[in-house]
Amino acid sequence: MPLPFLTADRAFDTADDVALPYDDRDLWRRPYRPGPWRVGTAALMLLLASFVLFAAVIIAATGGLSSAGVVFGIAVVVILCALRMLRMGAWVSAHGVRQVGLFTTRTVAWQQVASLRTVQQPVRWLGLPRTVQGQALLLVRQGRSAEPLSPLLTSHNSDFLARDGAFNRAADAVEAWADEYRRG
Repeated sequence: MPLPFLTADRAFDTADDVALPYDDRDLWRRPYRPGPWRVGTAALMLLLASFVLFAAVIIAATGGLSSAGVVFGIAVVVILCALRMLRMGAWVSAHGVRQVGLFTTRTVAWQQVASLRTVQQPVRWLGLPRTVQGQALLLVRQGRSAEPLSPLLTSHNSDFLARDGAFNRAADAVEAWADEYRRG
């Protein structure tokens, strides 16, 4: 019984080629992978949520349903924060660039982008108040003061800490999207 889906030497049919999901330029996508600090923190938060859910089940089994509901609600909040943390970052599409934070999302259309450049400046280390010298991808909007918005990407955030090559590739990808869609 041949298993063609498991072999690497099978012939590819060009007749049924369909566009891959990432070929759709209208969908929002992140031009980089989430970093190990972001994924590790989210994994620890989900691990904590599993213990809190287990505690809610134990509390519910002992008869304190209102207390179990409160603990279950805490677990849901921790899960939602972990999932939102994984969604944080810069997203691009044919419509513009979107900066997703823990509590806010800001979208700027490509037509409103005056410049997008990588600069050397003090940046926040892992989003904490401490600043270190690093690189930041800054977006300046048209019709606004020359002062840029908060950085889209920094070389010391939870996606790019100790991954300079990944930061450079992501910044180049966002700048390439901006060049392509600001002209078009």
